Amino acid sequence: MSATESGARPNGTEEVKASNPSVEIGANLSNGNNNGFDATDNGANNKPPKLKIFVGYDPREDLAYEVCRYSILKRASVAVEVAPIKQCELRQRGVYWRERGKLESTEFSFSRFLTPYLANYEGWAMFVDCDFLYLSDINELCEVIDDKYAVMCVQHDYTPKEKTKMDGAVQTVYPRKNWSSMVLYNCGHPKNKVLTPEVVNSESGAFLHRFQWLDDEEIGEVPFVWNFLVGHNKVVEGDPGTFPKAIHYTLGGPWFEAWKDCEFGDLWVKEMEEYKKAVEKKGE
Repeated sequence: MSATESGARPNGTEEVKASNPSVEIGANLSNGNNNGFDATDNGANNKPPKLKIFVGYDPREDLAYEVCRYSILKRASVAVEVAPIKQCELRQRGVYWRERGKLESTEFSFSRFLTPYLANYEGWAMFVDCDFLYLSDINELCEVIDDKYAVMCVQHDYTPKEKTKMDGAVQTVYPRKNWSSMVLYNCGHPKNKVLTPEVVNSESGAFLHRFQWLDDEEIGEVPFVWNFLVGHNKVVEGDPGTFPKAIHYTLGGPWFEAWKDCEFGDLWVKEMEEYKKAVEKKGE
């Protein structure tokens, strides 16, 4: 099944339109407002970023990260900055020292919750897993932001049946699963100042992944199409409201051999090929 820039087309056709065809591949910025992280900017009108985006990074999924970043920047009509959350860098800087647990399927299972800290507790920032493919302009997501919330996310009711995922990682089941895989953080909200390096390194998975530092009414909801779970969410023919704007290959994507033929895998492969061509062109 394929998707258009605004979502999937049930007839299997595909259309890709770049909102920002001049996006720089691998351009690093010196940014004094992201706690020392280098970010990639789409340079839209040279304006300050409307949104800082932190993408979870795992060396096993380097290509997935690059394609995710490329898909965001390519379609963004507003200024955004994209930076990886790399555990090795966080450890070098002394802000992450937590030992990795046996059930952590990626290196960013807990470091993701440093997003407000990395954004200096200012403005709105987004965390997203690297196994996403964006099909729509991130500005559309920015338009649903509501300052009354501390965080906003897709509130999935998701109980996976599989015992393993990705490259054999153990699948875990818990309340609010996948809520934390794509989160808009109101970083200046008083409640989010709880998320210090000390708390992120010491609190339980339940406390963090279930957003237990917040009251329920402080968690806003984002339409599910912005975290469209492959194998769980479904496109309804004739209903544009079900067409994915961001595909989440939560069980594993085509960069893993076991998932090379997964649903929507053709879209990721096409984006990957386009990304590689852009890299080659930049190197000429």
